[in-house]
Amino acid sequence: MPIISMFYGIQILMYYDDHNPPHFHAKYNQYKSLIRISDLAVINGNLPPKALGLVMEWASQHTSELTDNWNNARNGGILHSIEPL
Repeated sequence: MPIISMFYGIQILMYYDDHNPPHFHAKYNQYKSLIRISDLAVINGNLPPKALGLVMEWASQHTSELTDNWNNARNGGILHSIEPL
């Protein structure tokens, strides 16, 4: 699973052949979350509140890039790095 961004110890990842709805994975230490791109809702898992806040701030600034990466992944294309927070 490629890491598409990293900041403050948080890894943002996306699988190539992942299930719908379009989402990304966030990892921080032993914590993991799945976050839907369209409305930034947490689908599964949990992160500490401060880490989740940073992820939400970052994701709100990069929604179109996340969507592009999701579409690239679904079509077997290249995932691009996204600027960290």
